[in-house]
Amino acid sequence: MRGAAADGVRAPPYPCPVSTSPAPDALLGPADIRELAAVLGVRPTKQRGQNFVIDANTVRRIVRTAEVRPDDVVVEVGPGLGSLTLALLETADRVTAVEIDDVLAGALPATIAARMPERAERFALVHCDAMRVTELPGPAPTALVANLPYNVAVPVLLHMLETFPSIERTLVMVQSEVADRLAAGPGSKVYGVPSVKANWYAEVKRAGAIGRKVFWPAPNVDSGLVSLVRRTEPIRTTASRREVFAVVDAAFAQRRKTLRAALAGWAGSAARAEEALVAAGVSPQARGEALTVEEFARIAEAAPDRETPAGSPASLASPASLGSPKRKDSE
Repeated sequence: MRGAAADGVRAPPYPCPVSTSPAPDALLGPADIRELAAVLGVRPTKQRGQNFVIDANTVRRIVRTAEVRPDDVVVEVGPGLGSLTLALLETADRVTAVEIDDVLAGALPATIAARMPERAERFALVHCDAMRVTELPGPAPTALVANLPYNVAVPVLLHMLETFPSIERTLVMVQSEVADRLAAGPGSKVYGVPSVKANWYAEVKRAGAIGRKVFWPAPNVDSGLVSLVRRTEPIRTTASRREVFAVVDAAFAQRRKTLRAALAGWAGSAARAEEALVAAGVSPQARGEALTVEEFARIAEAAPDRETPAGSPASLASPASLGSPKRKDSE
């Protein structure tokens, strides 16, 4: 991991745009974004899901919806050119941005220093793939606020929630369909792996919609805001998160099948899957889309040949696992 703080940032190596509006604003507007991108030679790529927010009202709305407080330490993933970063710095105590792109990571501290110099010492940059981040500089983060790249949104979200248990509140902007899946409840047609895994950590709900015109370039899909408030008490189970997530992945890998059939591979046979389901108080004829995260945990506890240490407490401490690496984040 390569990290860099904004303390003592040198003069920008490029002509950092300064607002020319009648009422000077530290936030980036459409012209600022395009000028900065042109100077840096940045061309948004689909590979990294780069769609930059160009509307100051939208980023301020995101900060309000996230209920960012003056004492919050916010971590932002994929800050891009800094639109949301600057809005977060207006309110939060500190902001740490995680950026994988070399050019964007190199430019962001200078942009912060040029447009919001009084807050620059409250900003830190971690130049790294968010999926590989295991520690952050400064105080532990209390909130996660991000415009997540659509192609990796769910894995990144789950990784951050698992790796940083100090994050109490999260607000992410993702593709609208993914937002629906994250916030879906049992019985919904779009309830699936992201729904259950997100609910393992937090209470999840849709928090609004974002139009396409506030992005550059404009995406071909609509966007949605998702709010996640971490559970004050973890799911009460003797099964580890890894064990529970293994059941979830198996149940939805063949979501049209009954759990007796879908969990046959996980349990070793359909008969053993049925035994585990009955022991967990779940109908073998049910399907994964009907189960709560607590019911998945009970099934994990009843796994064939599972040995549970005496007095084992409810566990959230197992290493980060995002389930099958072949699954798409929208499944």
